[in-house]
Amino acid sequence: MSARAATQPSDWGPERRRAAVAVTFDNLGEASELERGNWPADQPLGEHFSVTRALPRVLELLGELRLPATFFVEGVNAGLYREALLSIHAAGHEVALHGWRHEPWADLDRAGERALLERGLAALAELELRPVGFRPPGGELAPSSLESLGACGFRYCSPAGETAAARDGVAVLPFRWALIDAFHYLPHFAPRRQAALGAPAPLSPSVLRTTLDQALRDAVESGTLLVLLFHPFLADSDERVRALRAVLGALRGFLDEGAVWCAPMRDIAAWVLEGQ
Repeated sequence: MSARAATQPSDWGPERRRAAVAVTFDNLGEASELERGNWPADQPLGEHFSVTRALPRVLELLGELRLPATFFVEGVNAGLYREALLSIHAAGHEVALHGWRHEPWADLDRAGERALLERGLAALAELELRPVGFRPPGGELAPSSLESLGACGFRYCSPAGETAAARDGVAVLPFRWALIDAFHYLPHFAPRRQAALGAPAPLSPSVLRTTLDQALRDAVESGTLLVLLFHPFLADSDERVRALRAVLGALRGFLDEGAVWCAPMRDIAAWVLEGQ
């Protein structure tokens, strides 16, 4: 059954705002490089710039703009970056799960998926964190994911997709590939850029800013959920940080106007599930 994104505008959240916006961040540390076998054997763990340098800038910006966010982190980071995860939580943001070590999620079988979910939950529980949300590494769920997520107590997932919905007691709150920073910046997204835009070349931070400014306006106009997805490791230059600041500043403006509801994804999920 479709969620409230399909209803009339002015119908999101407790104050019945025209649209809902979730600010989300994916990946921390060297988890994905470890999974892919790209991490140098002689390089120490637990010192990745995405945590030591980029994350503090991101948290400072969110605090300055008074915006709540959801951070999807790999379970292995509970051991590698304990204090960083606790600092995210202490700042009032949501900590959600992004696999154990950024596995290609759609390729997992039922047993493998369940084992990784339980391992991630157990690691975060040692920090007294209990995630209720999950984003599959690679953006695609496995065939068994909704069943596995429900059995493990998750309330929502956030794969790639178009429309928010409640399915089998789990809220599906999708992001769109063409709106994320990685789609714009990273070389290995060339095939997606070619398919979507007709050109494979990486795009500039100014293009990301323009694209997301339009996405915010479109969400308000259509009364839908917009999931913004950024990566701390891509906040690696002043130009990219300025673009991030500009987009989040525009969101702050819509909030001040009373046009949107901005909340952690756990809150948006709870509201969607209430409308099943």
